[in-house]
Formats: sequence, structure tokens, C-alpha cells
Amino acid sequence: MEFNIDHLGIAVKSLASAKSIYEKLGLSISPEETVEQERVRVVMIPVGASRLELLEATSEDSTIAKFIAKRGEGLHHVCLRVPDLPAAVDRLKKDGVRLVSEEIKTGAGGHQYVFVHPSSTGGVLLELVQE
Repeated sequence: MEFNIDHLGIAVKSLASAKSIYEKLGLSISPEETVEQERVRVVMIPVGASRLELLEATSEDSTIAKFIAKRGEGLHHVCLRVPDLPAAVDRLKKDGVRLVSEEIKTGAGGHQYVFVHPSSTGGVLLELVQE
């Protein structure tokens, strides 16, 4: 199976402020999209074969708001693109890997995803997304 880095998720207080540096560099930025279930607004910035995902909280009780309150703005997660997400999730569950949620969800751009808990990845929140 081939895995690739899909994107790096970056928690920001303000999309408008955070995306300006990338605009100044001449990078293209996707239109803003809201992911209601995660209570975030996101933009994607293509960089080579990967992307940067800027995440702004839409609610004080969202994961991103809590992350920023505890750690400040910065790298939130690493996302790997996998060829068969359900098979990857099943394999991880069978091997006792801790997932944030075993439910495969649909997020920005209609992508299916699941998060692997940092306790199983050496301290990094890992997102897996269907290719």
C-alpha cells in the first residue's frame, strides 16, 4: 500500500490573518469551508503534492479552540492519504491502536477521515484520509 502526506493541519485564531503570508508568497488558497461536526472553518493551500490546512474554530468548545487555548497556534495534526481507509482502520483496531473515534467521518471537500490518538503515535495527532 502506498501512503502519502495529504496535508498538515495548522490551528489558527484567524483564517484571514493566517492566510495572508501564504497569499504574499503567491500560493493559491481554496475558498473557506465550514465543517460543522468539527466546529471549524478551513482553507487548503496546495504546496507541491501536499497541502497546508488552516483551521479556525467556530465555537469555543471545538477541538481547535481548546488546542489553541492550551498550546497556542501551530501544528495540530499530520494527515496521511491511504488507499483503503476502512481496511486501515480495521487493521489498526485489530492491533490495539487507540483511535480518537472508530467512526469514519466526512469532512472538508467530502473527504472521509479518522483520527489516530496521539498516545498511539508518539505524541502526534494523526489523521488518515481516504485517497
